[in-house]
Amino acid sequence: MPPFYINVMQVSYKKIWLIAYPILISLLMEHMIGLTDTAFLGRVGEVELGASALGGVYFASLFMLGLGFSVGAQIMIARRNGEKNFKEIGGILQQGILFTVLLAATMILLSKLYSPLLLGRLIRSEAVYQAAVNYLDWRIWGLLFAFVSLLFRAFYVGTTHTRIMTLNSVIMVLSNVVLNYGLIFGKFGLPAMGIAGAAIASTFAEFVSMTFYAVYTWRKMNWRKYRLFYWAGFKPKILRRMLGISSWMMLQQFLAVATWFIFFLAIEHHGERPLAVTNLVRSISSMIFMTVNAFASTTSTLVGNLMGSRQPEQVMSTAWKCVKFSYLAILPILLLLFFIPGVVLRVYTNNWELIRAAIPSLMVMASAYLLSTPGFIYFNAISGTGNTRSALLLEFATLFVYMAYVFYVVVYRKADVAVCWTSEHLYGGLLFLLSFWYLRKAPWQKTKV
Repeated sequence: MPPFYINVMQVSYKKIWLIAYPILISLLMEHMIGLTDTAFLGRVGEVELGASALGGVYFASLFMLGLGFSVGAQIMIARRNGEKNFKEIGGILQQGILFTVLLAATMILLSKLYSPLLLGRLIRSEAVYQAAVNYLDWRIWGLLFAFVSLLFRAFYVGTTHTRIMTLNSVIMVLSNVVLNYGLIFGKFGLPAMGIAGAAIASTFAEFVSMTFYAVYTWRKMNWRKYRLFYWAGFKPKILRRMLGISSWMMLQQFLAVATWFIFFLAIEHHGERPLAVTNLVRSISSMIFMTVNAFASTTSTLVGNLMGSRQPEQVMSTAWKCVKFSYLAILPILLLLFFIPGVVLRVYTNNWELIRAAIPSLMVMASAYLLSTPGFIYFNAISGTGNTRSALLLEFATLFVYMAYVFYVVVYRKADVAVCWTSEHLYGGLLFLLSFWYLRKAPWQKTKV
């Protein structure tokens, strides 16, 4: 797809879709990695299913540091793309990769040293603890490959060359599915490693993704236009500017998933069955979230390009179009969940008792997206303007209220799992109200990046 330059009145639904659908396909394909882990481990046992949830959310909280940095890089790349200042984009990508490699190495070292101690204090079930540590021992190495892939994705999304992301995701998922099947169950002459096999498969899939991005960029992209492979050495000035935007996004993304981890820990104290139910619902929720997130990422990119081309008056109307498009995209999924929830859950497990226990929570989670969808879209519009510090403050206020509710309902009241999931209504609704208020009232129109 050719680069997308915005002129007045040109942000049509067609333009939104041309950018969003490759992001959507790539995110859904990558979600297949988590879905595959859940579907296979759901046939191994409830302990493994619950442990993969805790280990997966723990890994995701660290992954979000890299994602937050890449979102900041994407904002800068989109702004330079809107300004048609293409030669600065290569420097942004290079400095970003250097930083994230160092960040990943640090996270791996710290995790190896301290994660078993931390999880041992937080997880009540000894069986779940052992399985979670076994999973993380292998899964944590995926940070190195995932962080580099995130920077390549920031480049392709920021410059609106998003189509390649679909092919990358398909290759990544296929490699993960084959290895998952082989290493979990001992097929194709491979050892049966159970939950550790799922972690190895996911890590290798991220290595495949990183390698594909690097080779494709070298062979197929006009990298000279962006000066991607013209090494200019370490540039502290560029990195400081990136961190000025990204540091707030890194903290915001980390806090968002860290609260998920706390939610899962609170549910784990209810027992292994509630934890397994929550993992099933989370996995399905992630599929819907990826759909909404594709349009949220598109909103951020379009807003960055609009700001770069000095058209801030187009931001609110563009965000509203993305909200409507996102609702349209998730409607078929919500209808399936409301009318045939058992059939959907059957994909993840063949345990009918577990399926029946999960249906009420599934209904609650699905209804929460009626509020969460506009919340995510408008929140990403704020990030797209470059006001990442303000976005962090809004997220922090939302998470503070969310965590207070979680502690009251989950920890103090020890409510049913379905009632615990009403926390998503509170989070999505409050994020929407605060983000919409900010875009209507705050002076964000002249933000420099």
